[in-house]
Amino acid sequence: MALTREQLAQRVAQELQDGYYVNLGIGIPTLVANYVPEDMDVMLQSENGLLGMGPFPTEDEIDADMINAGKQTVTAIDGASIFSSADSFAMIRGGHVDLTVLGAFEVDVSGNIASWMIPGKLIKGMGGAMDLVAGADNIIVTMTHASKHGESKLLDSCSLPLTGAGCIKKVVTDLAYIEIADGKFWLKERAPGVSVEEIIKLTAGELQVPDHVPEMKF
Repeated sequence: MALTREQLAQRVAQELQDGYYVNLGIGIPTLVANYVPEDMDVMLQSENGLLGMGPFPTEDEIDADMINAGKQTVTAIDGASIFSSADSFAMIRGGHVDLTVLGAFEVDVSGNIASWMIPGKLIKGMGGAMDLVAGADNIIVTMTHASKHGESKLLDSCSLPLTGAGCIKKVVTDLAYIEIADGKFWLKERAPGVSVEEIIKLTAGELQVPDHVPEMKF
């Protein structure tokens, strides 16, 4: 079975480490906030100037003025700080974010990412993605492995305009956890119930497959 959006977020949350400053991109990455281990001290940052985001609010907790970069209402944890987006981008560009989690349309074997536009389609804007890929060393991409028409999004070369070049090393899709190195995709884990053959079939770029591929654990 392919992973749900929530399971994708749970798997990404396993990559968090105590003391990390983490930026969560728009879409699936924002769900990671709900799965930070209770015994872990992680500060979640949003480009609009919030450091210390908590889980999504319940109906009783909603504050319409407390939003993330994707205009979703959020909560703030104890010790959170609020500042201008200029300071927020200085933090990102200055390399002070330990981990960035981004969505993407395409990723390729060279570690390139296309995530900000599809020519001919109206978009809201790229947000801070170009700054994030330029300022962060540790980036995890979350995405569906293929389009609803069965076309792979893990390619030899991205066909859409790039957000960043040579910056992606880890990808968590609804089918697999894959690392990028030496101009290849390396299959590390598969989603529960998903066969290696299915992953190979839906991966357009060169994929290295070990003899044993463990299932993800949640």
